[in-house]
Amino acid sequence: MRRFLASLAVTACLAAPAFAEPEVGDTAPLFQADGFLGGEAFHFDLADALANGPVVMYFFPAAFTGGCNVEAAMFAESAAEFTAAGATLIGLTAGNTDRLSEFSEAHCASAFPVAAVDRETVSAYGVGLMMRPGWTSRTSYVLAADGTIAFKHSEMNPNEHVTLTLAALHDLAGTAEPAPAGE
Repeated sequence: MRRFLASLAVTACLAAPAFAEPEVGDTAPLFQADGFLGGEAFHFDLADALANGPVVMYFFPAAFTGGCNVEAAMFAESAAEFTAAGATLIGLTAGNTDRLSEFSEAHCASAFPVAAVDRETVSAYGVGLMMRPGWTSRTSYVLAADGTIAFKHSEMNPNEHVTLTLAALHDLAGTAEPAPAGE
């Protein structure tokens, strides 16, 4: 039993990410990534995006998977709200990156870019998906213009990522969320 527990402890240490997952209040690790916006090549530089204001970035497991299709469509439906709040919106993944061009059109509705992240970025954000190596977990961040993480939500269910990041973005700006149309 001792040998098993010692082996389990060693395995857990080896499986841990090289960097701790950043938390609210931490400075977001800077990175660059290539991807697509409406099927066209796109280059993302977090430092450049932050120079223009807050950034909302969401990591998703892989293009053309059920929950990721739903989440991308929800972000696409709300993309104008993120823009109106002064934020840059981007989706990031390490899974099925060879299909991001078509994913950017089919599920992101050409409303925002999606990009492929490398191992260093996955490690820096601690978003490797343990149950599916090479894919990323579903984690959303709202970054203040100074690069500070203002909000983080990690949950494999995609349903609340848009609502929660929009609310955090409005909190960051000190503005109330606009009422839904018709109210």
